[in-house]
Amino acid sequence: MSTDNNSKGILLIIAAMTLFAMQDSLIKFIFEKAALYEIFFGRYFVAAILLFCYIKLRGHKVSLKTYYPFLTFVRVIFHFLAFSAFFISLTYMPLATANALFFSCPFFVSIFAKFFLKEFIGIRRWSAIVFGFIGVFIVLNPNFDDFEYKNLLPVLCAFFYAASMTITKYTSDKDDVNTQLFYFYLIAIILCGIIYVFMGNGQLNDPNFDPTTQFIFREWFSNFEYTWKFILFFGVAASIAFLCIFSAYIVASPSVVSLFEYSLIIMSMIPGYILFDEIPSAKTFIGVACIIAAGIYIYMRERVRDRYIATETPVRR
Repeated sequence: MSTDNNSKGILLIIAAMTLFAMQDSLIKFIFEKAALYEIFFGRYFVAAILLFCYIKLRGHKVSLKTYYPFLTFVRVIFHFLAFSAFFISLTYMPLATANALFFSCPFFVSIFAKFFLKEFIGIRRWSAIVFGFIGVFIVLNPNFDDFEYKNLLPVLCAFFYAASMTITKYTSDKDDVNTQLFYFYLIAIILCGIIYVFMGNGQLNDPNFDPTTQFIFREWFSNFEYTWKFILFFGVAASIAFLCIFSAYIVASPSVVSLFEYSLIIMSMIPGYILFDEIPSAKTFIGVACIIAAGIYIYMRERVRDRYIATETPVRR
């Protein structure tokens, strides 16, 4: 892999992480006027149209046959649960903290690869995983007398997302990326439709709920004249970010470009400070450093062994 290609891959990853940071900050900015699954629906719908237009223009074929129908459905459910948890966490947690905790994902990917994909994980990587979770513990800064369990939502997101990526790796031997994309967006949009039937009219909402709970149960499209431009941006940003990440992993070494996904934490600090006056504490910086160090060590060990587990797929998609 040439240095030029790696440079292109790094720039593409940084561009994608910038878009994700912008998306997260805007979700945090509008959550008191939008509904969570309204955002999901708009994001998936716009992204599906754009990505499939791109596939059509490139002349790629989409096979409607999946060899793993059940796992495909479970993969989408896990992804759906993952980012439900993450976007909810943005309503009360600093952007950089939420993203730092999300980067526990490679640790879960390695664990799942060990037990479900039968990949070999040596003592050094197990040590790195433990060290990374110590970083997660430091970032959470728990007070066990009055611990806020909702602060675990980004970690729960990482768990479900890692499970989703593990299934993606397992099914990719027969289902190509276009087939996986087709069913991902189809099932995700259907799930949004089902959610709309049961709570889209705000029938489960209560004015006495706290802002985070109202974000989940608020009536869809109640402030659409305000939120539509943000939702459109989320869909466009998700599409462009996905193409940047996908291209980066094609043109450059995964073990190189994956390291630059950590730039998302820095990118999140900028809008966090500008829009919400969020300044990470010293403990947060120490915990983030542990998480990043552990993630980098896992990547480097995989590169040495030429057995890519955590670096074959992007951490954020």
